[in-house]
Amino acid sequence: MNSKFSYSLLFFLLLLAHVAAGVYFNGYSPWWILWCILAYITLLVLASIKIQWNFYFKSLNLLPILKITFEKGQLQLVQNQKQIALTFDDGPAEQTEAVLDILKKENIKATFFLIGKNIQGRETLVQRMFDEGHSIGNHSFNHGFNFDWQSASRMTDELVQTNEAIENITKQEVKLFRPPYGVTNPNLAKAVTNTGLKSIGWSLRSMDTIAKSESELLEKILKQVKARDIILLHDRCAVTAAILPDLIKELKKRNYSFASL
Repeated sequence: MNSKFSYSLLFFLLLLAHVAAGVYFNGYSPWWILWCILAYITLLVLASIKIQWNFYFKSLNLLPILKITFEKGQLQLVQNQKQIALTFDDGPAEQTEAVLDILKKENIKATFFLIGKNIQGRETLVQRMFDEGHSIGNHSFNHGFNFDWQSASRMTDELVQTNEAIENITKQEVKLFRPPYGVTNPNLAKAVTNTGLKSIGWSLRSMDTIAKSESELLEKILKQVKARDIILLHDRCAVTAAILPDLIKELKKRNYSFASL
């Protein structure tokens, strides 16, 4: 479990003990106990929805400053000054084929985080992702609204089930995981540890799932993008597939290169 959560819990318990002692011995108002509890609950809720805090467990939210390459028989460190990563959640879905067509045309590798239940009937799309050199990650099996309320054991089962669905097609071990909705908690921390997966967050959330205008979505991403960004997109969204050619064209014009995770 991440030390941030452990240390915060220890600090909270010590603070609560101090306040309770003040109430008992020094006549502090009992309301101080309630305020401490509410403040800590607020912290835990915010930490759950802010994957970038790395509060319950660590996630990769930005591309590393340095990457290791192997050239001419030697390991080399290369700076990622103008590199970004395109990531797509919730597939395989209706727009996945169109997204793959665009990526193939532009010779770009991306990362797809798949929902296990969506794989059945779309196995050829998963195989195509693998064959064309894209990274494939786990995005839970059901992606249900109740996912974050499940026990660590139930979460683990979902992750294992999705890993198996992907690995049965690609014959390659799944190593990456993106939490549904980007929500984290102690139970999910245990499930990630149990499965040995590496959690991937993001630094730029496109909000394409609620976008109504192609031009506004494209403008939003291009206005916010910066070097080392991990961009969150969804290959189930028609608006995403529609703007993808122009997005890639403009990013290339700005001399960005593209990385899969």
